[in-house]
Amino acid sequence: MSSDVIRPFLIAKDETGAYRLTVRDVHYNSQDYPVVTSHLQDESFTTMGAAKAFAKEKFKAKTGEFAMK
Repeated sequence: MSSDVIRPFLIAKDETGAYRLTVRDVHYNSQDYPVVTSHLQDESFTTMGAAKAFAKEKFKAKTGEFAMK
């Protein structure tokens, strides 16, 4: 099993060049294996900073909880 930390917010650039925010929820099963559920948000952003600001405002995200792709 990987020891990588799954960050709850993923910011990725889509094929049109806009940034999209995915909110991830992590639960662990009885064998301590992570089960991740992802929810792509409807909004798109022109900058990565705008996506981070949205997550901080709407989901109370903190620094260090973001992954970039």
